[in-house]
Amino acid sequence: MPLNDERPTSTSSSTVASEDQSSDTESSERCDSLTSSSDVDCSRQSFTSDSSSKHNSPSCSPPKILTLDEVMASARDLSNLSLAHEIVVNRNFHLEPPDLPQNSLEKRVKDMVHKAFWDCLESELNDDPPEYDYAIKLLEEIRDTLLSFLNPGANRLRTQIMEVLDMDLIRQQADNNAVDIQGLVSYIINTMGKFCAPVRDDEIKKLKENSGDCVTLFKEIFRVLDLMKMDMVNFTIQSFRPELQRQSVEYERAKFQSILERTPNALEHTTEWIKSSIEEATQIMPPAEKSSDSGQSGKPLPGPSLVLNTAYIKLLTWDDSKGPLPETVMTDEARLQEMQRSLQLYQTVASVLLIVYSSIGGAMSGLPALAERLKKMTVVLLEGMHNVEFRLNEALGSVSVQICCEVNKSLAERNFPPLPDELQATLKGQICDVTQENNPVRTLVEGRVQQYLWMVLSSSSSHRTPLPVPPGLTLIQQELMPLSLSFVNLVNFNKKVYGPFYFSILKNLLFSDTQIHIPPGPPSSPLKSK
Repeated sequence: MPLNDERPTSTSSSTVASEDQSSDTESSERCDSLTSSSDVDCSRQSFTSDSSSKHNSPSCSPPKILTLDEVMASARDLSNLSLAHEIVVNRNFHLEPPDLPQNSLEKRVKDMVHKAFWDCLESELNDDPPEYDYAIKLLEEIRDTLLSFLNPGANRLRTQIMEVLDMDLIRQQADNNAVDIQGLVSYIINTMGKFCAPVRDDEIKKLKENSGDCVTLFKEIFRVLDLMKMDMVNFTIQSFRPELQRQSVEYERAKFQSILERTPNALEHTTEWIKSSIEEATQIMPPAEKSSDSGQSGKPLPGPSLVLNTAYIKLLTWDDSKGPLPETVMTDEARLQEMQRSLQLYQTVASVLLIVYSSIGGAMSGLPALAERLKKMTVVLLEGMHNVEFRLNEALGSVSVQICCEVNKSLAERNFPPLPDELQATLKGQICDVTQENNPVRTLVEGRVQQYLWMVLSSSSSHRTPLPVPPGLTLIQQELMPLSLSFVNLVNFNKKVYGPFYFSILKNLLFSDTQIHIPPGPPSSPLKSK
């Protein structure tokens, strides 16, 4: 909360999906300072050891019937967990005044009730002699709002506000028709000017210059007070963020533990996610590890890092039709969806540009500006390709036409003949074929992206210094490196919070009698280039 003579600064507006790279860097440094050793590079002996503390292990409870109070308590914990997580990971998080849809029932009802109140106020003030019942209610509410802006030690201002807006005195003045409404309103506006953020100075100035009737002035006062309340909330969030960041891992883990204790099967989807990742990780284990690391059943057992990295990589290609996301990543659902969409877009752009370079590379040789222009144009034309109604084939057709036009324009500027019609037709066909399921260029790009993400997750310093991209992805390096940095920070924080839960699940799956189906097929390395 600000001091008496301090003003809260306004927060900048930005969506969750548009977090900048500096925020990612701050997040990674914070993760490092919390637990630098939680990269899940522990030995398998830790899974069979009984010396782990109970406090870090998720508790299991038998199925039971939940009461309404338990459901509501779990809902509150989940809401608090989501809000705290958003404040910690999103540097630009802030609250905004509610903006109801224009024709919604809620807005219509709200407008009707407000209009009825203001009409009653206007009718009372226009009576002869005037009535002040509604006006006194408004003054009392304004007084309480102004007092809420004060620090506990601001006794002088508190006393002044209570003396000027003394409701008992104002009621006595109303009985004698001696209320100075204009004087009270002027004091209120001047006091608001002392408390408001600098961004609201223009609003206060307009209030002072308002020469309308009292009803209009009261409306504007309440509108500005609502804005000031939101400014104060956002200022408080900014003030508490450093403390919340220091305790975020313990807080989120404790909140999730409380949900787990009340709710049966709260880790059902997470368990299925890890179980399927064990099966995939077993297939990509290096042959040397397969021969040396085997469980009691004689089957090869993948390490925890390999399993969890496999699981996290799957989140970037998650298909909602196969089921909901794991419970432990629900607080990052919006960020993961945005990363997934960006990755799909850049993979398609890289595929298109690889086709162009392989077909007409000579015409673009030594022209980085042309390559950058083609990339930006392709990104613009393919923006929104994740939408169901987006017509990808038509968009790729437009991309091929624009690419041919740009290349021909560049050739003409250098006094070279344009591309042959046959080559342009072939290029268009190859670009449109990118949508095919087994398209070799797209398969190559997706494989290289998977390879890069594996390298990033396996590196201990990738969150500080991004790794160079594999061959074939240089054209989207500027976009892929920040995206991978955001992904690594998200993964590292998630491991720190939910690591004990993952370890418990892995211990049960890897070292219990439960049989995990290992699909047939030759092993291959996840870092193998396609």
